[in-house]
Parts: sequence; C-alpha cells; structure tokens
Amino acid sequence: MADRTPYPHDAGAFPAEAADPHCLAAGESARLLRGAPWKRLAVVGDSLAEGLGDPLAGYRTASWADRVAEALGEVTPALAYTNLGVRGLTAAQVRAGQAEAAVRFGPDLVCVVCGGNDLLLPGFSPAVLGKELDLLFSRLAAPGTTLFTFAVAEVARAVPELRGGPLDEGVTVLNEVTRAVAARHGALVVAMDGHPAAGDRDLYSADLVHFTARGHAVAAAEAVRALAGRVPGGGGSA
Repeated sequence: MADRTPYPHDAGAFPAEAADPHCLAAGESARLLRGAPWKRLAVVGDSLAEGLGDPLAGYRTASWADRVAEALGEVTPALAYTNLGVRGLTAAQVRAGQAEAAVRFGPDLVCVVCGGNDLLLPGFSPAVLGKELDLLFSRLAAPGTTLFTFAVAEVARAVPELRGGPLDEGVTVLNEVTRAVAARHGALVVAMDGHPAAGDRDLYSADLVHFTARGHAVAAAEAVRALAGRVPGGGGSA
C-alpha cells in the first residue's frame, strides 16, 4: 500500500503549482469531495497508472494517483489505497496480473488506466483492445463500486510535428475505445483529451508519453473534479 504525505497547502513550497488555475487550490479538494462515500481506492494499469514522469520546478513531485488518494484522504482519513500499476503492460497483462489482486483488496473506487502499450503490438486491433478492457472492467465492477478511467491528453496539441502521425492517431483510437468501454460499464471518464492545458508542452515529460509533475497535478485536479460529480448530494454543496 502506497505511503501518503499530507497534502501541502504552503503556496511558498510549490509556487507554480499554487498559481496554476488548472491545479487544485488549497481547500478545493476537501470542498468538492465532502461527503464522498469511498473508503478503498485501487488503481490498476500501466505506466500511466504507476505514475512515471519528469519533475518540474515549482510543482510537487507526486503522481496523479497519489494526489487523488491524498485528496480523498482529506475527507476520509482512514482511506485505504493501493496502486498496482506497472509500466510496459498491455491491457491483457494488466488483467492477468492485477485484476484479482485488486478484487481481493475490496475497493469501492477503482481506476483503470491502460491500453497505450497495446497500440505497439503487431497487428493492433481496436476491437481486441475493447474486448480486453471489457473483461477487465467486468472483473472489477461490483455493486457499490465506482469505476473511472482517463481519456488521455493529446500530446500532438503541444508538439505540432506529431500531428497526424502514429502517436497522434494512436491517442485518438485509444480514447475512442476507452470511452466506448466506459460507457458500457457506467464508468466515469476523466477527460484529459480536450483539456485547456493539453496544448502546454510542460504538461509532458521528455519522452512525450508520460506527464511531468505539472501534468500529474493537472490530471489529479481533473479527476477530483470529475469524482465530485459522483458524490451523493453533489460534492462541494454548502
């Protein structure tokens, strides 16, 4: 189970993050998630779940998943959290290696982030990816459990030379498949595609695949804001 440090509200420690309108302001997550029912968060997937990424000056080095866990922990101090994400895995490998462990953990909130590595497989098939994700979502779904996933940001918006290339097209396909599967399972989609910050180069690490510390902060904020919509009574109500 991952360790969590207290969420830092000292703007002087991470000035760029504190001034970033796409990141969570002090007290925002507690307000948005007030009344959140979740007590056990599990994250499964590949490197995007694991939380790889480059540091960035002015931003706290913490993955989006750890940040979401911290935000939930502000309103549920006894929150249990496990991140099973492992870099380099396909959707089938995530299902084979992580699904049962996640189920044993007994989560009531599960995030699934995978599929990008499937794009690299010879003869990649969106239909096959969709079937694998369907199986994974089905195994993790349970009464009273909330599933969520991400539609990933389009790095080609920040790096014009990538537009129309394999990476750009792959991100589009991945997001289309992910959204279709999520819709079939009633899963929440955190929409990083089309995000106002998706065109900012400093959102992405040098490899143009993973987030920087800023990208993780922005993705966590978007996840918290999306999850607030699933809080009974509407998170953040007075």
